[in-house]
Amino acid sequence: MVSERASQHTFFGASALLFAASAALTTTWCGSMSAMGGMPMPGGWRMSMTWMRMPGESWPGAAASFLGMWIVMMTAMMLPSLLPMLWRFRLAIRRTSETWLGCLTALVGLGYFFVWTVFGVAVFVVGSVLTEIEMRQATLARAVPIAAGLVVVIAGALQFSAWKQHHLASCRELPGYGRTFAADAGTAWTEGVRFGFHCGISCANLTVILLVIGVMDLRAMALVTVAVTAERLAPAGERVMWAIGAVILGAGLFMIVQANGLR
Repeated sequence: MVSERASQHTFFGASALLFAASAALTTTWCGSMSAMGGMPMPGGWRMSMTWMRMPGESWPGAAASFLGMWIVMMTAMMLPSLLPMLWRFRLAIRRTSETWLGCLTALVGLGYFFVWTVFGVAVFVVGSVLTEIEMRQATLARAVPIAAGLVVVIAGALQFSAWKQHHLASCRELPGYGRTFAADAGTAWTEGVRFGFHCGISCANLTVILLVIGVMDLRAMALVTVAVTAERLAPAGERVMWAIGAVILGAGLFMIVQANGLR
């Protein structure tokens, strides 16, 4: 009993420290980005400095800087909804063996965030390419506010899709119920990657909203974090998912109306 309680305290204590550190770093980066402002663009909006290279910076350097920021940000955003899965996996493998329990749990988390790192690479490439196009094509730049509203509307509509339901169900399925896991590194890594894939796909539409509104906007980040955590962990997951979808649709339509008013 004492050993189990100590294990629980260690797990949640380490998780709390990781969350606090990643949240603090993310807040610092957001503050520095806000202080830099953004580049005024045709259409009355400002382009975030997130996708731009600093003077003298190479593309590999810019990519590495973005990925570092991305991984820390995703740790802060996704860790609250990941913890139940990690805890259930920890309990499941503990039935088999207590050897390297902490290392195997950490390996599940590494597999999960490895998937988010791969997504981050794709996000950087797409974001950088779009930034270059928008800076060179004034006509396309003027259409960005309306296009952003349309993207948000589509993201909201996806909340009601069977695709979303399927991947969200896989995210809400905690390990350990009727299953036995081998206490080895391969199993831990595979489970982390599998869970990361389904959860990454499940909240892809919510992540796109964050990218459209502002990847380093703390308010948008907090709202997306709450939405992701609520639809994964709330008892009535589907209802929460639909409610979030309705709010997103309304926000997207408002963005389109507002963008039309600026033209």
